[in-house]
Amino acid sequence: MLEVPLGTSLFLLCVASTPSSRIGGFPARDESLDARGARDAASYRLPSKLADSVFRSPSYAAVQTAEAMGVSAIEDAALADRDAGRWAGRSIEDILENEPTALSDWLADPLCAAADGDAMAAVQQRVGAWIDRMATQALPVCAITHPMTMRAALVHTLGFPPATTLNIDIAPLSCVRLSFNRIWRLQALETRRGAGD
Repeated sequence: MLEVPLGTSLFLLCVASTPSSRIGGFPARDESLDARGARDAASYRLPSKLADSVFRSPSYAAVQTAEAMGVSAIEDAALADRDAGRWAGRSIEDILENEPTALSDWLADPLCAAADGDAMAAVQQRVGAWIDRMATQALPVCAITHPMTMRAALVHTLGFPPATTLNIDIAPLSCVRLSFNRIWRLQALETRRGAGD
């Protein structure tokens, strides 16, 4: 009898909104959700099949998102946001005013490291290793993480050119649903209506 391998479902959920996500900035690891983000996360319900296998970024926004949703999530450093170096916690407007040349250089090639932070390739490497581990689990997995981390996941699982993923808007509480059975497939990329407005 032919044995059919069990597949893995991966549900990547973007953290709820923060002040940086509203104004266009580089979030700090200890940044809190804003009031709207906290309300939206509190009203968000994960599919019940995911409740027992939830991982999250170490960021405070991910901690608060999980807590507001009422789920217990395991911290995993692989799900951390892209490190923005000395720009963490600053708005684009502030950087434009104080470091216009550095910002211009980064905007010309946003895959490179920003202000002594992570290059996108480093994020892809750590997220890819985490995804490869999850592919062996043969059960549904949820990860509460960040837009850049989710973009890196799409590069790893679907082979998208890294630069193209920067054209994908990932709003607060958006989700990417992937499935694995020999190969990864994109099941859905969904934005929660009203989240982050």
